[in-house]
Amino acid sequence: MTDDIAIDRTKYDQASEERLTYKASPGITEELVRRISQRKDEPAWMLDLRLKSLKRYQEKPLPTWGPSLKGLELDKIHYYLQPDAKKNSTRWEDVPEDIKQTFEQLGIPEAERRALAGTGAQYESEMIYHKLKEELKKQGVIFLDMDVALKEQEALVKEHFNKCVPYNDHKFAMLHYATWSGGTFIHVPKGVKAEQPLQAYFRMNAERGGQFEHTLIIIEEGAEASYIEGCSAPRYDTSSLHAGCVELFVKKGAQLRYSSVENWSGNTYNLNTKRAIVDEDGIIEWVSGNLGSGTTMLYPTSILKGNRSKAEHLSISFAAEGQHQDTGAKAYHLGKNTSSTITAKSISKTGGTVTYRGVVKVNKGSTNARSNVECDSLMIGNNSVSNTIPLIDVKDKTAKVGHEARVGRIGEEQLFYLQSRGLDEEAAIKMIVSGFIEPITKELPLEYAMELNKLIELEMEGTIG
Repeated sequence: MTDDIAIDRTKYDQASEERLTYKASPGITEELVRRISQRKDEPAWMLDLRLKSLKRYQEKPLPTWGPSLKGLELDKIHYYLQPDAKKNSTRWEDVPEDIKQTFEQLGIPEAERRALAGTGAQYESEMIYHKLKEELKKQGVIFLDMDVALKEQEALVKEHFNKCVPYNDHKFAMLHYATWSGGTFIHVPKGVKAEQPLQAYFRMNAERGGQFEHTLIIIEEGAEASYIEGCSAPRYDTSSLHAGCVELFVKKGAQLRYSSVENWSGNTYNLNTKRAIVDEDGIIEWVSGNLGSGTTMLYPTSILKGNRSKAEHLSISFAAEGQHQDTGAKAYHLGKNTSSTITAKSISKTGGTVTYRGVVKVNKGSTNARSNVECDSLMIGNNSVSNTIPLIDVKDKTAKVGHEARVGRIGEEQLFYLQSRGLDEEAAIKMIVSGFIEPITKELPLEYAMELNKLIELEMEGTIG
């Protein structure tokens, strides 16, 4: 139960004073793309990829099959913003005071001290803090800012970058590869089990800002790791854009848990791309919370390439008035004896729209594939909308695939029972909602589970009356 937890929303919605050493003019041009690459002193192959991506982006129209993007003014977005701060400080004391206070309000330094093996903190387009515990360094774990990894681990980056999510995958992948900056690189060597999670937190601050971090994680054979991502931005009256990219490689017998809570502001378009390739006997686990942004299009994808590879997707989406959370999951079964489980929960409140959009595909020859999809949606108040748009494509007769979708409202019997135990109506609704999302929060690290509970509870305020 979370009715005794208070939260101050201003720690997310309030912007800090804008202090930048470089602010790109609005819009995207070849000149800007070349300047980003030059400022980062990138190898020629990366600049070539950026320019190729830009060309395809400029030729590709906006998608029309999902939520409306008419409010996204792409020519007014600042695609590169360099904060006035040293890159990749290893001491919070060296981070500028106003930026440090922002991350302290968000609880990042405290979480690092108590529970994390490594932390990265990105502000605007650059990673301004990055640190890994010595014991993991001694085991050979690499945890770097993506910009640094391109220099120090160029061979590994070149081998994997743009291989899981190709640059021409869709319009916003093209935009991402043209303008990407910052992000996380993780490499866990064969057989190493990183017991404590690694974390990165991404914060946008400037009005009409864009953030395009790239996350690349490689878990080698028999290794294990857990990674947590958090995101937030202040609220403005103008549109902002987040179009990050996540590429995960889970090798033979390896295991990765990727958790994220995306809490962008209501003026943010969250058009993110996340994908994993899983080899033989590998396991990928996705645990996701999506709320805050005005429009989200996000469908974490598992490509089960190896025999006996496995994917588990757990997600919760929340949409209040003026929000459209278009989220889901995709699982592609390529190997034999593969399995995927997708559990998607959503809440729409007082005019909000949630859409589950999912894909399960079983290739011919992918014998004995197993997949189960469960979509549960809870609608609260009038005018709320819940959609379920699944695509199931099975080309092998040995496969067993199930799909179940349930949509409902909070029942009067449930409310009556809880009110008869002394709760008022609003507290009863909060308890029902907390129970509804519990399968997701129990799989998140404690701090993120509490935060997700508090955030949804805050969004629930004023539901009655």
